[in-house]
Amino acid sequence: MGAAPTNGGRERGCDRAAGRVSLEGTVRRTLPILLVATGLAILVAGFVYDVAFAGIPYQDPTPAMAADYALHARVASLIRWAGLVVALAGAAAGFARRRARRAR
Repeated sequence: MGAAPTNGGRERGCDRAAGRVSLEGTVRRTLPILLVATGLAILVAGFVYDVAFAGIPYQDPTPAMAADYALHARVASLIRWAGLVVALAGAAAGFARRRARRAR
């Protein structure tokens, strides 16, 4: 059927004789994906926070209402930017990993 493995019967990252499994390659593969997914979740959370707490600006707000709206709008903006940064960091890590693999 298939060719015999060239690594002495061991699969990549697995040493069956010693009963150990290495997850090193798995973490390297999934970390960028997890970062992108986490960043997108944080980004969505920022939009939800914006709708739930800041909402639509008041037409004729008192100074206290305007300050409260500005505070919540600023917090929502920070959450969205943090999510974008995390997602972009995950994407950059994924591209760097792919580029490093191609260089080998």
